[in-house]
Amino acid sequence: MNSRYIALHPKVNHSRKKIQLSPPTILALGFAGLIVIGTFLLMLPMSANSNISLLEAAFTATSAVTVTGLVVVDTGTDFTMFGQLIIALLIQAGGLGLMTFAIVALIAIGGKIGFRQQIIATAAFNQTSWATVVQTAKAVIVFALIVESAGMLILFLRWLPEMAWQQALFHSFFYAISAFNNAGFALDANSLMPYVGDPTINIIITGLFITGGLGFGVWMDIWQQRRWRKLSIYSKALLTSVVLINVFAMLIIFILELDNPETLRSLTSSEQWWAAWFQATTTRTAGFNTIDISALEDSTTTLMLLLMFIGGGSLSTASGIKVMTFIVLVMATYAYLRQRDEVVLLGRTIPRNTVRKALALTLISVALIWIAIFLLTVLQHQPFLDVVFEAVSAFGTVGLSRGLTGELSVFGQVLIMVLMFVGRLGPLTMAYFLASPKPKHLGYPEVKVPIG
Repeated sequence: MNSRYIALHPKVNHSRKKIQLSPPTILALGFAGLIVIGTFLLMLPMSANSNISLLEAAFTATSAVTVTGLVVVDTGTDFTMFGQLIIALLIQAGGLGLMTFAIVALIAIGGKIGFRQQIIATAAFNQTSWATVVQTAKAVIVFALIVESAGMLILFLRWLPEMAWQQALFHSFFYAISAFNNAGFALDANSLMPYVGDPTINIIITGLFITGGLGFGVWMDIWQQRRWRKLSIYSKALLTSVVLINVFAMLIIFILELDNPETLRSLTSSEQWWAAWFQATTTRTAGFNTIDISALEDSTTTLMLLLMFIGGGSLSTASGIKVMTFIVLVMATYAYLRQRDEVVLLGRTIPRNTVRKALALTLISVALIWIAIFLLTVLQHQPFLDVVFEAVSAFGTVGLSRGLTGELSVFGQVLIMVLMFVGRLGPLTMAYFLASPKPKHLGYPEVKVPIG
């Protein structure tokens, strides 16, 4: 009997197949799991003031986890304080990333992280070594808590004179998390429109989402180097580009909307500049607004589409194709027009693989947005510009809307949910696939094809 058992034993072992999931799949399942948990919590009677449907709860949870801010129910009135707290926690987890909390928690309790888990975390943080991942994860948590606490304190002092201290405290807590994570969730149906000319609200809210949108790598570089000339090429290029884009966008929006009676024309001079600044910066995936987005000129809306598509910095709470991707594409185009073989940025050559990655990421993003626009135009029968704006806002996890979100059909809501999910996770998974070079087994003859 023993010999027979020994003979059959290997077959039993070989018949078992261990399921191997790729890092992007595990990350996607993690975010999906968080959305499911959030949906369940928002469906609880203690979470809502009215009957919230399963789809409405799922849409809200997806929007929170993907730090988008698009809503089909009013966050301030349809959810209780407990429900709003759940939304804030979902925003924090989705903005900073599940992997960040998991790594820090395991390190804190002395847990061991396997080699495969290290690979997954390295892909999630877009880093090249495990040591850098651990350092980054710790820094992300500490940095986020410090910035959010500072913003919360200032907002609390600002709102204290006009509301009860408990309400002011919760408002400051919610808005600090929502702003830093570029979520755009607000407790007022009009977002921050009542504060269009308020310097404190404008400075703190924009300061929070610009800080979160730059990316943790940039702030770590600033903290470690302390001097501009010692910063990395990436940090210099990103900071310079963000300043130029924000200032340029503010000036253009101010000029385009100055004679619009529904936006800037009815405001005082100082309010006009604050409104132009806020709308210029919020399109970088923040999602708050201080003027009516649906009342903007078509030219301003078109500019916002570009800004939402570009997004923020890498390893940040912002989405979009990312500023550095846009910079690489611009420099690659410039190099081609100047008949140069190398793409140069601030005196350094950008690897060709990086250029190919930028091209692939942008093309995939455009394709996904086009598909979403096509499907929405087929089934929604809404103004075309509103549909395009909604699709780009969802993919870029911006959260701005021209009023279409509340008019979406069931299919439209599901489609926007998918677009928000892909927009938040897509660049992450694409970075993993594109950063994993496959061995080249066979070369082919070169052929020239006409372009343009």
